[in-house]
Amino acid sequence: MPVVHESDHARLSVLTPHLVRLEWSPSGAFTDEPTQVVLDRDLGPVPATVTPVGSGVEVVTDGFELVYDGGPPTPSGLSLQVRGGVTTYHSVWRYGVPVRPKSRLGGTARTLDEVDGRSPLEPGVISRDGYEVLDDSASLVRTGPGVADLKPREEGAVDLYVFAHGLDFRGALRDFYRLTGPVPRVPRYVLGNWWSRYHPYSAQEYSALLDRFAADRLPFSVAVLDMDWHITDSQFDSRFGSGWTGYTWDPRLFPDPGAFLAELHDRGLKVTLNDHPADGVRAFETAYPTMARALGVDPATEAPLAFDVTDPAWLRAFFDHVAHPLEEQGVDFWWIDWQSGPYSRLPGLDPLRALNEVHFAELAATGRRPVVFSRYAGPGSHRTPIGFSGDTVISWDSLRFQPEFTATAANIGYGWWSHDIGGHWGGVKDVELAVRWGQLGVWSPVNRLHATASPFQGKEPWRFGPEAEALMGAALRLRHRLLPYLATMAERASAEGVPLVEPVYHRHPAREEAYAHRATYFFGADLLCAPVVQPRDRRTGLARVDLWLPPGAWFDLETGRRYEAGDHGRTVAAYRDLAHTAVFAAAGTVLPLVAEDEVGNGVPLPIALDLQVYPGADGEHLLVEDDDGPEPTRRVARTPLRLRGGTLTVGPAEGDLTALPAKRTWTVRVAGSGSPASVHADIPVGEQVSIDLRGSEPEQHELSTCFAILDAAEVEHATKDEVWRLLTRSDLSAPRAGLVGELTSLPLDPSLLGALVEVLTAEGR
Repeated sequence: MPVVHESDHARLSVLTPHLVRLEWSPSGAFTDEPTQVVLDRDLGPVPATVTPVGSGVEVVTDGFELVYDGGPPTPSGLSLQVRGGVTTYHSVWRYGVPVRPKSRLGGTARTLDEVDGRSPLEPGVISRDGYEVLDDSASLVRTGPGVADLKPREEGAVDLYVFAHGLDFRGALRDFYRLTGPVPRVPRYVLGNWWSRYHPYSAQEYSALLDRFAADRLPFSVAVLDMDWHITDSQFDSRFGSGWTGYTWDPRLFPDPGAFLAELHDRGLKVTLNDHPADGVRAFETAYPTMARALGVDPATEAPLAFDVTDPAWLRAFFDHVAHPLEEQGVDFWWIDWQSGPYSRLPGLDPLRALNEVHFAELAATGRRPVVFSRYAGPGSHRTPIGFSGDTVISWDSLRFQPEFTATAANIGYGWWSHDIGGHWGGVKDVELAVRWGQLGVWSPVNRLHATASPFQGKEPWRFGPEAEALMGAALRLRHRLLPYLATMAERASAEGVPLVEPVYHRHPAREEAYAHRATYFFGADLLCAPVVQPRDRRTGLARVDLWLPPGAWFDLETGRRYEAGDHGRTVAAYRDLAHTAVFAAAGTVLPLVAEDEVGNGVPLPIALDLQVYPGADGEHLLVEDDDGPEPTRRVARTPLRLRGGTLTVGPAEGDLTALPAKRTWTVRVAGSGSPASVHADIPVGEQVSIDLRGSEPEQHELSTCFAILDAAEVEHATKDEVWRLLTRSDLSAPRAGLVGELTSLPLDPSLLGALVEVLTAEGR
């Protein structure tokens, strides 16, 4: 660790050209061990100019100029000027002075429990002023691998990391991951649809539900069993307390748990069980006698085995005699539903962080690629995905905040949020809201449908009427079609430190429009999403979405309509009916999709893939697929999909080809062109295929699209006729400014006018 200054109480270390560590110790005992948040500070040599000044120091790197007077840290005596990319007026960090609220971009929050709308956010590691501070002063020091090896800091110790990356937000994240550890590769099954409901399912009822899902072609990859999987209050003596915590299958609902879990696996589903661990293991549990004896407790005493995450013996007995036996029975991972605060017997130890880390490590030790489903426990939580955002209120305000909340979490490296899609509780039944939330789920890191314990709040699509049922089913199928793209982006998240969902300002930090549209986000390398989060206009049936398209050409993913954003980007007011949302693919995108007839439960590697090509630029997608095995023995193969000029080249696959089907069928479709451009069947994965796409350019259907908008609108027929006459007599090959001006002069509903203008000006004419 390159220390540039050390005195009796202060130490400064330059970790990268843009990252500096500042310590103040009342006793002069500095921390070299890892902490709960920071794992590695040896990030390589850093060119720096270090000049002693009195009892202090001046440090200059490519990224900052730091001045320290050597005394107790104060705003006047300790400051850092960010170099490059930001204004000098606001890019000075001073000790103890927070980033200006208008410049702070935020990070994420522990939970959205009981939040209806916006929620305050903890800081991230970036800001528009070019710096942000990660305060690690309160996290415990690791002297070994276990919870018992954690020790508190001395009182009054200060341990700060100043990220001085200017507007290089991706660079800040790379340094953050180097400092705190990489994002694990999540298993492929995480990326499919999850079914979750707080409801006392029986094995028979659950099987019937899955039969209905299969009959309706509704695919799922994860079955979430909420707390009623285990025995609850009415089934044991009240002297033992509540049934919120439990580890014994309810025999009335699941007479043969092993057979039930095996059936779910046979249907292609992984299984997670809800665990509220705070009440420990009590005498009514089937695992109690063996766990009690392991802890030296006579089972006959029925003494409670109180939850204690700080006790290594308790943890070892819990995993050996409770958790691991259930995993051997067929439980794939745990939903750690900790709701009992940040306090434990070790001052400063949040049980949530400890639970997340120990469950993740224990699953890894069993030879699996581990997953923990739990709440956010602070910076560094990206090491234990997946995040559970809590009990969401059913409202349009909640829906409106979720895209921004999800994207902003990338500012603290937390990329794998799972929300209660559709909302958990409260609100009213709103069919449109349910459909829009289901569409958001498709374009979320994890798509987990959920509902509270009410017979009226399930998220089964057939509860919402025929139109909504069809649209919600289509959304679930689309999610599983996207699995090849999602898996590649999950690999990228781990290997390159780029979250699946990324704010637009991460790539365009100098553009004001990127900050003004925070509910718009990149979804992987090639797609841009602006989910519909407003109700439709009553007369036109269209909902408005305001977004900013970055420079270049973009295609509406669902319609193939081309949008030209030029060299400077473009603000768009998009209008969508209930069947559509605003998702765009950049020109040059090659989007791999599972063929429609292969969509089903589970996440097997497909034999048939559709390649959706968006022309107008060269592009490439490196399709990454593996066997979902653990590191370092996983089998992984990579198949390049290259678009050069008018030619698409597929393959050959490289790496361990035993991970792939021996042969594949590739169907190529050019966006907006109608029928497939080419179909190549039964091609060995180790061979290359070249497809000439010339002659398959997108077709424009502006008039027919405008007609459909007018036809669906519940406005005066005379108005429709007048607009249609204007459109049909106009020269649509000419610039559209005059036509738009004439439309604007008509007494049209704002929604109708906006929708027509969007279509007519999409290509910038």
